[in-house]
Amino acid sequence: MASTKLTWILAIVAGILVPMSVGCIPVTPYKQKSYEDEFYVQERYARVPILGPITAGGPVKALDPPSDDEVWWALERARPVQGGFPFLHEVQRNNVRIVTECIADYIDPPRVIPLIGPAQLHHAHYKCTIYFQETTIVGWPYRHMLRDEDSIEVVYIDHNHFHMVGPVDQEPNCDCN
Repeated sequence: MASTKLTWILAIVAGILVPMSVGCIPVTPYKQKSYEDEFYVQERYARVPILGPITAGGPVKALDPPSDDEVWWALERARPVQGGFPFLHEVQRNNVRIVTECIADYIDPPRVIPLIGPAQLHHAHYKCTIYFQETTIVGWPYRHMLRDEDSIEVVYIDHNHFHMVGPVDQEPNCDCN
């Protein structure tokens, strides 16, 4: 009786320790790709940079319109193509042309931002029009293709960044005595 309990306890301990000794947790390829994509977007496009002050006579317009890669990631988030079923349902985008135009470019007045200090927020809003040919391949019940020659999508992208400024004038303290 005691040896049976000891055997069960050792089996449970071995069952717990063996997966922990491998050193990693298995992740499906789908989850791995979604983690990598999330990190890629966070690293490149989801942060707000803090730049130096705007100099007198310097450019006050935004310096960085969105790249084609950033526009493509925004389109993929809005209308995903990835994740189709091979040979059953696939979507392809071909002959892509991207047109980017600035809609608005303005700077907020200086104010104190927590964890940054006195700064100005510079806004730049872009309208990105994507022209492409979309092909949908359906493989069941019989294989056929649906081709949309003139697909158009519009994606709006905001580029915001901070400019550091000197001390912000505070309102004078009022002594009401």
